Amino acid sequence: MLLRVGIDKGTDGCLAPIFEDATFEYIPLSESDETDEKRTYNNVRGTKGEYLAFYLPEKVKNRKLHFDPEFETFTYGDKGSKAKSILKLNKGDLLVFYAGLTPFNNKKHEEALYIIGYFTVNEIFNFKNSSREEIEGYCKECFNNAHIKRKNDLENVVIVIGDKNKSKLLDKAILISTKKLNKIGRNYHAVSEDMEELLGISGSIQRSLPPRFIKDREKLKNLLKLLEIK
Repeated sequence: MLLRVGIDKGTDGCLAPIFEDATFEYIPLSESDETDEKRTYNNVRGTKGEYLAFYLPEKVKNRKLHFDPEFETFTYGDKGSKAKSILKLNKGDLLVFYAGLTPFNNKKHEEALYIIGYFTVNEIFNFKNSSREEIEGYCKECFNNAHIKRKNDLENVVIVIGDKNKSKLLDKAILISTKKLNKIGRNYHAVSEDMEELLGISGSIQRSLPPRFIKDREKLKNLLKLLEIK
């Protein structure tokens, strides 16, 4: 399953950077709910040593982070339509994350959508209709997840726990989109021709809905090769 994550123009008015060598910063969305999260764009450093705020407009720099997915303990949470789709995944399946990135001080790359990481699913927990003991147990296990840090936000939440040995944030981003024009002449991000052939998906991937699943065995082999998974 492919899922869009990270800061975007629709929520915070900006995108994370991609550098000349195809490395990038994973910058999560800002938090919109009451939370115990203490991290902001101003106090979290990226892989290049700069605070994340360095890449962002002034108006968002002090916002708290909705770090989801997080690549320390490898959890991702969601609810609503996305959660229903996540429940279709099984242990061993891949949850692949892509994000909007914009070139930083380079002309080699384009503003587009790029694969930035993946989880190999180890476990999926549905908070709905779960016992108090189960919920308390998963809250302790998934303490690092943004939905756990939110207050009173566990109803209908589904959390994916990735296999820590088979999940990662990529070192370099993988381009998967191309810009196309819609009926009223506006640009949108669609699957590139190369990725259509490689992965067997097509059309707009501007947003995560409808979810994109890759089920064909040969296309899955292509995805594993693309992600350098052996």
